[in-house]
Amino acid sequence: MSVWQLLLVATVMLLGLFGVLAPGVPGTWLVWAAMLWWSLHERTDLAWILLASTTGLLLLTQVVVWQLPARRFRGVGITRRMVAYAGVGALLGFVLVPVIGAIPGFVGGVYLSERLRLGGHGQARAATRTVMRAAGTSVLVELFSCLLIVGAWAGAVLWG
Repeated sequence: MSVWQLLLVATVMLLGLFGVLAPGVPGTWLVWAAMLWWSLHERTDLAWILLASTTGLLLLTQVVVWQLPARRFRGVGITRRMVAYAGVGALLGFVLVPVIGAIPGFVGGVYLSERLRLGGHGQARAATRTVMRAAGTSVLVELFSCLLIVGAWAGAVLWG
């Protein structure tokens, strides 16, 4: 696969990560489609294993998300700034504390956004809890699975 094709796959995966954070955008399926495209062009054992693992993980993610309460974005106070802070926090956490750092990074991003907006610790903590119950948990589950997939793909491309 050429460098340009790899950059295009990486771009689609990055758009998928952003799509997970945006309501109504099929981010997980963009990540899966990019993995499918890469696997069909690579045709190695590792590529097929990653595609099968990606498919299984995303199906499991969908089952978990369906079991969580429905997302409620209205009336909770979710802002674009909060989504950006949560996404950056999850990405930084994923990189700084490999894999499991995405979870505290996401919640920390929501908390930081609320702390800057509301000013106090108690109010920010209560608002963070409300946001995580309303929509944050399902977004976190999808984002975490997509970060795992992108990380595995990057590892396969760089060291495979």
